[in-house]
Amino acid sequence: MSTLLVIAKAPAPGRVKTRLTPRFTPEEAAGLARAALQDTLAAVLATDARRRVLVLDGQPGPWLPEGIEVVPQCAGGLDVRLAAAFSLSGGPALLIGMDTPQVTPELLAQGLDFTGTRAWFGPADDGGFWALGMARPDPALLVGVPMSVPHTGREQRLRLTASGRAVRDLPALCDVDTPADAARVAAAAPGTRFAALHGELCAVAR
Repeated sequence: MSTLLVIAKAPAPGRVKTRLTPRFTPEEAAGLARAALQDTLAAVLATDARRRVLVLDGQPGPWLPEGIEVVPQCAGGLDVRLAAAFSLSGGPALLIGMDTPQVTPELLAQGLDFTGTRAWFGPADDGGFWALGMARPDPALLVGVPMSVPHTGREQRLRLTASGRAVRDLPALCDVDTPADAARVAAAAPGTRFAALHGELCAVAR
């Protein structure tokens, strides 16, 4: 059995989803982040895994469901923090973020199936990645990868293949970073908390 890792920030106003402003207020942006995180964790709980670990920057709140283990993020750049998250797994692991509330248990189960492959890669539309899985995690494969740039995903996937791992791709997903992203994801996943809140906020006259 594998470990599901979720790396996230606590949804506090002014600290998360700042690119959603000024279309949304900092409080509304934090609410959308909270809804996205809740949708993500719900999918994680519905997925068969040995451990479900939230690697969190900040403090847990009432949004945290039972059944999720919480560990604090380490200091350092995102590459270092992702590497440290993989070091917690102790075996096969799939790591995702909090920016894809449209993720499903079926997608996560696919990324946890290492039969015939040693790594899974989930590309994001912005050039990054929303998921990364390794049958035998090597945190060093993440350290030094440039993060939050258009070629992040390409560089990370090259690291995997250069290590000799057979890599399979998960479907590409849209990360929620901008108001346009939020509208696109809400439309694609109408049954989520994220979509419901997005619809409520957009219905308010501004």
